[in-house]
Amino acid sequence: MTKKVVVIGMGYVGIPAAALLADVNGFDVTGLQRRSKRSGWKIDILNKGKSPFEGDEPGLDELIERVVKKGSFRATDDVEVLTEADVILIDVQTPTDAQNMPRYDSLREVSAQIGQRIKKGAFVIVESTVAPGTTENVVQKIIEKESGLKGGVDFNLAFSYERVMPGKLLEFITNMPRVVGGITPESTQLAVDFYSTIVKKKIYTTDTLSAELSKTIENAYRDVNIAFANEMALVCESLGVNVYEIIELINARDDRHMHIPGAGVGGHCLPKDPWLLRFGLYEYGSWKIEPEFISLARRINDHMPIHMADLIENALASRGVSIHNARVTILGLAYLEDSDDTRNSPAATLVGALQAKGAEIVLHDSYVREWDLGPQEIERNLMKAVKDSDCLALVTKHKEYFELDFDGIKAEMRTPTIVDGRNVFDAREIESKGFEYRCIGKVGIRRG
Repeated sequence: MTKKVVVIGMGYVGIPAAALLADVNGFDVTGLQRRSKRSGWKIDILNKGKSPFEGDEPGLDELIERVVKKGSFRATDDVEVLTEADVILIDVQTPTDAQNMPRYDSLREVSAQIGQRIKKGAFVIVESTVAPGTTENVVQKIIEKESGLKGGVDFNLAFSYERVMPGKLLEFITNMPRVVGGITPESTQLAVDFYSTIVKKKIYTTDTLSAELSKTIENAYRDVNIAFANEMALVCESLGVNVYEIIELINARDDRHMHIPGAGVGGHCLPKDPWLLRFGLYEYGSWKIEPEFISLARRINDHMPIHMADLIENALASRGVSIHNARVTILGLAYLEDSDDTRNSPAATLVGALQAKGAEIVLHDSYVREWDLGPQEIERNLMKAVKDSDCLALVTKHKEYFELDFDGIKAEMRTPTIVDGRNVFDAREIESKGFEYRCIGKVGIRRG
């Protein structure tokens, strides 16, 4: 008997999950995506058997083409497909606002749509990262209110978080341990049976709240470690020491693994999941406690693009150029190398900081097709992007930036200045070619 699966949200989680499930015999999968100016075009692209992602995603193009031809996958904006769904996956974005509070507009909307159409016996799985307590206190209650059905009795509900990363979408879904937590033991077992069709690694079972906590704590842990590396990079800059050498010396011990600093932390998860953890604690905890480590880590990591702007201003000043009206070329807009994912990219904060200082900005990225910061176009031709530039600011370590023609670039620039936010370039090589050079954690602000 064919099982009808609806995946709500055709993004970096929903698309690979839907395609993998559609490749399983006995699953008929529909991707449900709102048809908006920003993302509605994905429906048409997917129905042509193509991936909408610009970055390198091994195996995804071929998989989507295969399941569309097979007839086991299609995309639509028609919410009525929910009425026949046996399994519904929720993969919508759950961002935080300027006050670090969760914005559950999409989550609440799709929960209501499910509740208004869900059939008895259906199984709903929340894959979107949420604050601890959200699955039962938000999603379940909305579905119950709209449907008149009882969770755990008339329908099953579980939380199972994604661990995907652009560039490794299929690999991380299939070859990463999975955590599932249902509102009842039956829901948990259904989740295990369901994910066993595509997940090759161990599937761990727990309750819903523990599964939600596992995801937010996992990402908060990584964010804190990155923040430590970033703060030590600033320490090393101040003392005139190369932090990357220090990291190598520390990590010479097998039981040490100090992280790498950089221009900032981006992506859909790390910049907001610690705040979701904090919100869940305040909203559903039995007493108030301020998670100071994760709050401090967020402030440190959010500061790194601002520090990058200070390095740019300092480097320009060393060449007698004021940042006011200087032309700065941003190299890389995606938060992750060789991807087109700009969600919470530190490039956005850097651009804002530089514009506040009066700089003119040129954007370069060979993968990114859309940019949230106004109508400014993205220049895909590197030599055009560097023409008459006073400074190149590397934010994303796309592979093309590792093999630049510095002689040719210098000839096009107005002021040969480079600020490296990812330790891509060799300082001696760059400076030998006549560039003023700064690098986070290696060559910091020079005074006097």
